[in-house]
Amino acid sequence: MIVVMIAVMYFMLIRPENKKKKAAEEMRSSLKVGDTITTIGGIVGTICAVKEQTIVMETGADRVRIEFTKWAISSKGTQSTEEAPVPEKEEKKDKDKKDKK
Repeated sequence: MIVVMIAVMYFMLIRPENKKKKAAEEMRSSLKVGDTITTIGGIVGTICAVKEQTIVMETGADRVRIEFTKWAISSKGTQSTEEAPVPEKEEKKDKDKKDKK
């Protein structure tokens, strides 16, 4: 019974976590100049230089350059959030404003 529990725990918890870590490490090692990235802090920018343990990223129109360690990169590309649902009170106010016009 204990062996079955350990096997279930391995397939349900440990194995998927190891796959996520491996995929993240592979993504970080494949970064190249010109890629758009998002950091774990939510900073979005374009890669200017790739070093062994760090990357230099350019953000915004004013071309600010920041150096990050590779483990701080969350994803390639920009992350977008789904549109938040509008509370009912705001929907009613919007409808009332449209009706008055």
